[in-house]
Amino acid sequence: MNGIKKILKPPYYAVIFTSERTEGDNGYEKMSQAMEELASKQQGYLGMESARNNGIGITISYWETLEDIKSWKEHSTHKVAQDKGKKEWYKNYTVRVCKVEKDYSFEV
Repeated sequence: MNGIKKILKPPYYAVIFTSERTEGDNGYEKMSQAMEELASKQQGYLGMESARNNGIGITISYWETLEDIKSWKEHSTHKVAQDKGKKEWYKNYTVRVCKVEKDYSFEV
């Protein structure tokens, strides 16, 4: 799981990407790493968390504004990954965009 590398101050936005993968890698892991690296360089990117268990994956990326999320969605390289995901990597997925107004945590 990737952690958020800095404390975020609400409000900010979370994009929750929940997916079910197809069988095999088919270049997925390499593209996933490239997309994480590319996203981290985008305006408004705040961090990412990701987990996969029993074929279900959840990746949450955090952004400053809705405009930043839209720019990332429309990034040409990200669009290539999105198209490949629909054709090869995912059985299904759901994207949810949420405004985070409050957060808190616990750490040992």
